Amino acid sequence: MTTTTQESISESTDSRLSKAHLLQHFKTVRSFSLYLCEPLEVEDFVIQASEFASPTKWHLAHTSWFFETFVLEKFDEDFESLHPQYAYFFNSYYLQTGVPFTRAKRGVLSRPTVKEVFEYRQYVNEQLEEFIESASEKTWKEAAKVIEIGIHHEQQHQELILTDLKYMLGQNPLLPKYREGDHKPLPEAEPIIWVPFEEQVTEVGNAGGEFTYDNEHPRHRTLVQDFELADRLITNGEYLEFMNDGGYSRSELWLDEGWSAVKNNEWKAPLYWFQREGNWMQFTLTGAREVDPNEPVTHVSYYEADAFARWKGVRLPTEQEWEHACGDLPVKGNFVEDGNFHPTAPENSPEKLKQMYGDVWEWTMSAYAPYPNYKPLPGALGEYNGKFMANQYVLRGGSCATSQTHIRKTYRNFFHADARWQFSGIRLAK
Repeated sequence: MTTTTQESISESTDSRLSKAHLLQHFKTVRSFSLYLCEPLEVEDFVIQASEFASPTKWHLAHTSWFFETFVLEKFDEDFESLHPQYAYFFNSYYLQTGVPFTRAKRGVLSRPTVKEVFEYRQYVNEQLEEFIESASEKTWKEAAKVIEIGIHHEQQHQELILTDLKYMLGQNPLLPKYREGDHKPLPEAEPIIWVPFEEQVTEVGNAGGEFTYDNEHPRHRTLVQDFELADRLITNGEYLEFMNDGGYSRSELWLDEGWSAVKNNEWKAPLYWFQREGNWMQFTLTGAREVDPNEPVTHVSYYEADAFARWKGVRLPTEQEWEHACGDLPVKGNFVEDGNFHPTAPENSPEKLKQMYGDVWEWTMSAYAPYPNYKPLPGALGEYNGKFMANQYVLRGGSCATSQTHIRKTYRNFFHADARWQFSGIRLAK
């Protein structure tokens, strides 16, 4: 890993898209992907543990394909693809660029080999770095924005590398560790404090001046009613109370489709929890250990988060409430750069709201939908977000697998209501 870490990348409005800044940002993020792969054996790169997950090898190649397709092939007249057939294997869902290989079968691709994928990444790195240095001012003005998208796209896949790896390792009876880690019992969680917010017309969405995705625009006014937000995340101990009170056997707590998911999938606890000699254990990226009651609960679906909130007699926040409450809080927390790879207790802070960033993605009760007058990016990049605005829910705040330089107040993550393999957790509202 290079000595420059992802969190050392700072930016201003004027310099963010400069050649020097983007070149350094590109190198740092690409190096961090390789750093995440350092503990892996070659066998770990190829396995696809589920249709919704992808092999690590595929993530490494796909992020390279993104730069090749949307930057080099479009803006570099001298570029020659090293392997044109890779466009079929490593496209994800950008149908305007061609028909992709079937997602559910990515794990059958033993070729190209892991070695060949690393060589492909290196080739794309070299070609892109040469392009950045030689691009004319006119070309750079347009290409820089796409390169920046590619950098943040890779950071998204860094998180997916970790969550997909965890899903794979967690199904192995050996419960192998991804990395070594030293867990110490956390201090007892303080009682929840409800932070009040008065009814107000507030602005939601990004105002510009920093990198954003198109789904964060346009900034618009919206009314939030009086509400209160829990000052911290829900802990394992609190979730155990829900379980011990029959939470997974009481249909009245669940949405209809959520109850079907409970029965069909035999859910009895968060993903990665299991019992050993009468004790609840959990699998983490640093190995299996007893559930710490004071850690934030994670790997719960929207259905589980909603059922827990109903059991408590409250609800989940809307994404508008979450963003309004976040205000000007600094982007600080437990991120991937910290190397914990698991949520932890909140740090001492003068802020009323704790853990708004990092640790776990926070489910909101808001359906993932376009903002008023939303316009996707032109061309194939318009497929990045807009076409997924159906049957999914918004999550906010980032997680312990998210890069600190990737997250912001207006960031809208989204997953289906039954998704559990991400680091997703619960903050309550009323």
